[in-house]
Amino acid sequence: MALDLHAMEEKWQKAWEKDKTYKFDAKSKKPTYSIDTPPPTVSGVMHMGHAFAFTQQDFIARYKRMQGFEVFQPFGFDNNGLATALMVEKKLKIRQSDYSREEFIKLVLEHTREQEKLMEERFREIGLSVDWTLIYRTIDKLARKTAQYSFLDLHKKDRLYQKEAPTMWCPKCGTAVAQAELEGRDIDSTFNDIVFKTEDGKDVVIATTRPELLPSCVAVFVNPKDKRYKHLVGKNLTVPLFEMKVPVIADPRADPEKGTGIVMCCTFGDQTDMEWYFAHSLPMVISISQHGKMTEKAGKYAGLSIKNARREITKDLKEAGLLVKQQPITHTVNVHERCKTEMEILHTKQWFVRYLDLKDEYIAKGEALQWIPKHMKSRYNNWINGLQWDWCISRQRFYGVPFPVWYCKKCRKPKLASEKELPVDPIKDKPKGKCECGGTEFEPENDTFDTWFTSSLTPQINGKWVEDKKFFKKIFPMDLRPQGHDIIALWAFNTIVKSLFHQQQLPWKTITINGWALDSKGKKMSKSLGNVIEPRKMIEKYSADVLRYWAGLPTLGEDVPFQEKELVAGKKFVTKVYNAARFVSSACEGLGKVSESKLKLWPEDKWILSRLNSVKKESTEAMESYEFSKCLNPVRNFFWLEFADYYIEEVKHRIYGENKESKKAAQFVLRKVLWETNLLLAPFLPHIAEEIAHGMFKNLLKEKSIHLEHWPKIEEEMINPKAEELGKAIAEIISAMRKQKSQAGRPLNTVVKKAVVTVPEPEKLKCAEETIKQTMKVESLEFKKGDTISVETKLAE
Repeated sequence: MALDLHAMEEKWQKAWEKDKTYKFDAKSKKPTYSIDTPPPTVSGVMHMGHAFAFTQQDFIARYKRMQGFEVFQPFGFDNNGLATALMVEKKLKIRQSDYSREEFIKLVLEHTREQEKLMEERFREIGLSVDWTLIYRTIDKLARKTAQYSFLDLHKKDRLYQKEAPTMWCPKCGTAVAQAELEGRDIDSTFNDIVFKTEDGKDVVIATTRPELLPSCVAVFVNPKDKRYKHLVGKNLTVPLFEMKVPVIADPRADPEKGTGIVMCCTFGDQTDMEWYFAHSLPMVISISQHGKMTEKAGKYAGLSIKNARREITKDLKEAGLLVKQQPITHTVNVHERCKTEMEILHTKQWFVRYLDLKDEYIAKGEALQWIPKHMKSRYNNWINGLQWDWCISRQRFYGVPFPVWYCKKCRKPKLASEKELPVDPIKDKPKGKCECGGTEFEPENDTFDTWFTSSLTPQINGKWVEDKKFFKKIFPMDLRPQGHDIIALWAFNTIVKSLFHQQQLPWKTITINGWALDSKGKKMSKSLGNVIEPRKMIEKYSADVLRYWAGLPTLGEDVPFQEKELVAGKKFVTKVYNAARFVSSACEGLGKVSESKLKLWPEDKWILSRLNSVKKESTEAMESYEFSKCLNPVRNFFWLEFADYYIEEVKHRIYGENKESKKAAQFVLRKVLWETNLLLAPFLPHIAEEIAHGMFKNLLKEKSIHLEHWPKIEEEMINPKAEELGKAIAEIISAMRKQKSQAGRPLNTVVKKAVVTVPEPEKLKCAEETIKQTMKVESLEFKKGDTISVETKLAE
């Protein structure tokens, strides 16, 4: 009867849950292996990238458990912050501004609970060996308490400051964002050559892609080496349409090759505008509001959106004869990675973590981490080298972890909550005690933390840093951080920053960086492109083990195009493993405990046992190096191409023969190879491995699950190069005979009347004569000496 993979997988998932197979035992005397699991964002369903990354993480967890570690592998949900709020706004077609803060938070939490439940079901389906009792959320009480405690600790260490300053701002989301949340995107735009006027009425043409910023123009800059405009330095120009007079200033940051070589400075169009503003003490003119509308400084354009203002101002410039040329261009702009809206730079009051002075230390600490793959460290270093701003951690959003801060109405100084009060919501809760000035009335801080301010504390959250020091010491620093390469700047870097500030050490010993699951053409999967492949559909069509098989094939860190043919191959392999196990189970029925030293092994036995141990060695070294594909691929090839295709066929005559001694040796080897190969495959194909262990070889189990058994030990004394060389020659001879039968259109059980085998050393093959004859139904076998292996056969009529 064919095996129902789906029913089998559901059976074992329920059994693991019931038996608490993967439950973490904090009191265990085993060495702990702790994993800083990435919490998927609660803003959609589980996609193929999730299945790819979390399965690869699970390979490592399962291997470490079989190596005798007490594995700490919790599961989390990132339901905190902007991404979650935006998802709810989009799905329900609402905006947070339409609700009170309390109403909006309640709405988001209700919706995320439904989404979490669905996501948890999907993640369970791929057979993760996590402890499902250790679910954490980046918005729950412990996470809020930990994030607020982190804020207080950073404040004590003088690493926090609050100030009004130019800030990267998303007008769509209505909040400040950090540098790490920016994404460069190429967009089509237009260079507009606009006429400014000198004091004596002459034209000066300035090129800009943003005419809507004309009301914020506070100066014009030229390069001091540019002779074309040297005569203008120190004079004033009149801004078209708005009639303000602004100074012309020389500064080497003006690029003579860009546009017309003379550039307007607006507060603020880009980073250079900010630098000029501070360097030359320029005035501040804000013409764009926090909601992406033009302010009263824009005159008749007030209230228009940025794009509409750009269109209207361009139109008026044309009508006034002040737009002399337009040139289409494509240029890179910063967009918000969450909503893809073009960023603005606004002057706002924000909280910052001061860390720019520690860039060298962060790079040095990164060297102490084990990066898998190694080249991913360069992304971390490049990010740090490119840092220009301190970390802006405040967000002007309702939903998120609130700052534990109030402001005294009398002196405006911030008053922080005490550690004992945490977690607090300053909008609901009142501060204890008076302000330093004696004031007793306070206003709450309305902002929330940047979601990464909390997510960067996952080791501290899971390790119960603020609640259980003993447990934290057991878990921290963690052994492994698995994550994607797209959030090295956002998650890896900020987690390192926080741990160095709070614990003065790195948060983990090793960081593994997984790649992306792409579509079949190598493009990122996206709903807009219509190329998304849902893991559940693939599980329904094939099985969870087959999907896991696919995830185990590529090298860690590699972006992989999804090819369904690999799942077809995976299902064939799973079926092959199961069928081979059924044969071995039947062939070894009644075989009890065997004294290996008393067995008389045949050449093929010595060959397959040597190959088994060579593969065990190769696989163990690969898993220790987090190169799981270099474990799965060799094990698969060994099992299918050597054990199943050759060894099983070579010993069938002994299994069904009358020689008990020969049969017992074959049975022992069959069972040993099948059992230990099943152990090697267990991290990759956990369901079928469990089914084989319990359904066919339960007498070999020492634990309640194969996943609690020990990883097979390498028996160095059994690795025999000469035996492997002989076994390979036997397989080559058998393969040649099979080919000749196939080419003749005859079945493989066709009798060979006579076979002449030419080999370099005939005397070494004499010991395998019986194996070859019985396997290939050869009546007469002759060996001849020659340079290479060749076979001539005469088939029976």
